[in-house]
Amino acid sequence: MDESILNIFSVGIIRYFTTTTDQPAVMGTPFLGQDDEKVALDFSAVIGITGTYRGNIYYTAPRAKLHALLPLLGEDELSDHLCGELVGEIANIFSGNAREELGGGFMISTPFLLSGSNDSVRPAKGAPCYILPIEWNSYSSRLLVTLVKSDST
Repeated sequence: MDESILNIFSVGIIRYFTTTTDQPAVMGTPFLGQDDEKVALDFSAVIGITGTYRGNIYYTAPRAKLHALLPLLGEDELSDHLCGELVGEIANIFSGNAREELGGGFMISTPFLLSGSNDSVRPAKGAPCYILPIEWNSYSSRLLVTLVKSDST
């Protein structure tokens, strides 16, 4: 995967947290995930990617980070339901920002929500999985980017 694609996601992540919370996120150094690596936190959302690229975008965050974000978005209730909705919204925003940069052929699915620390993430077959560590307000989360250029384009 081209480094510029990871940069697109990093810029979008920083923009999201700066716009939403007035505090920028700090991006850690992206690294290549291993097969069946345990990376899931309390809540996760997966967005499938088709079109000019194929693969998925996977955002995972701990409950505490989501509880810190919800009041900043006007939510008083700190429920697991809202945590799941928020992690899906964040994954969708990150993917949508990438779509703006990569064009209409970068087609994104609706988020598939997961809760709990799932055993592992299984990236798209034949595609490397890059993990982007995200720090915000002393909370950690991760964005996993698994994309390859489609053969059909």
